[in-house]
Amino acid sequence: MHIHLDLVGGLSGDMFISGMLDVFPELADGLDDVISTAGFADLVTLSLAPKNDGILIGSHFTVKAAADAHGHDHRHYREIRRIISESPLDTPTRDAAIDIFHIIAEAEAAIHDKPIEDVAFHEVGAWDSIADVLCAAHLITTSGATSFSVSSLPLGRGQVKTAHGMLPIPAPATALILKGYAFHFDEPEGERITPTGAGIIRHLTQPVDQATHRGRLIKTGVGFGTRQFPGLSNIVRVMVFDAIEPAETRWLQDEVIALEFELDDQTPEDLATAIDAIRTHTAVLDVVQYGVLGKKGRQAISVRVLTRPADENIVIALCFEQTTTLGIRRAQYARSILRRAADNVEYEGTGYRIKTAERPSQKTAKVEMDDLTADSHVERETLRRELEARALTRSSEKQ
Repeated sequence: MHIHLDLVGGLSGDMFISGMLDVFPELADGLDDVISTAGFADLVTLSLAPKNDGILIGSHFTVKAAADAHGHDHRHYREIRRIISESPLDTPTRDAAIDIFHIIAEAEAAIHDKPIEDVAFHEVGAWDSIADVLCAAHLITTSGATSFSVSSLPLGRGQVKTAHGMLPIPAPATALILKGYAFHFDEPEGERITPTGAGIIRHLTQPVDQATHRGRLIKTGVGFGTRQFPGLSNIVRVMVFDAIEPAETRWLQDEVIALEFELDDQTPEDLATAIDAIRTHTAVLDVVQYGVLGKKGRQAISVRVLTRPADENIVIALCFEQTTTLGIRRAQYARSILRRAADNVEYEGTGYRIKTAERPSQKTAKVEMDDLTADSHVERETLRRELEARALTRSSEKQ
């Protein structure tokens, strides 16, 4: 079973839960058990109600903190991780919740230039927000879905008030979490995707999962958010598909633009800076460079940049700005992509980023080499094999 998230209004934790419960109402009773098991029964109250905004009908889920639970609304990531880790919740729910918080904490750490363990959550650290993530994690692991995808993301505009002051929309941490995803611009002003919503998106998908999925639509749910936008329903549609493609072709397909050009008059130092600027741009999928023999027997560098069709002009302008090229060739290619998922595996108190991929015959895992800081090659290889084996075991358990 595959679930596609159509972000009409955007996404927050309560919107995701609302949509999931609208399409899977039988899972609603389990959320009270999750909150009780986690020890939150006296701290929050859950409610689910039908909603009709005059355009669409669906469900609206809310978590309300108890009156005496507001005294300490900021908590460090390490505290939240400990609370969840030590709870008697089932392992898949614990792991999913911790990963969502880890994704948000990692972004906040980068934005504020501090160790991830020292990241303090404010709005996301309140009891009701923690309960949101626990409920979302439970629905993810009990829905029966084996894969998720997400539509183009609404960018939003304006500013949002936070504990750090007024921040541009999307908030810096949200923008970092969603780096690489395709966005679109529309009229409504306000925050469209919250940090919790962004963490859920990144936990469930990668930018490649905005590609086309094939299957038979079984049912659709509508989840409302709290905010209201003029002329637009603030909803997420949860669309459930029964996959119909044979196992040997369960990969994704999309279209990419390849931009190519050669350079023989840009110094290596400056070219390295230019390629770095191109590679790190959110609209760029990949950059490859290699040596060639150009006109008049000159040694030159050939550069190939991959981007999505919607971002083609942005990347062309970027290449003209960063390099000395006077012309760029372009070609459009159909691309086949393996389904993949990002995970975070903890080992001896350290978190490691791991990516799993679904190949035709088996799943494979690959740890981020930047995270392997062991002293020797043998130690790195031993740690890599251990982490990748754990990631594959966890991936199998989630199915």
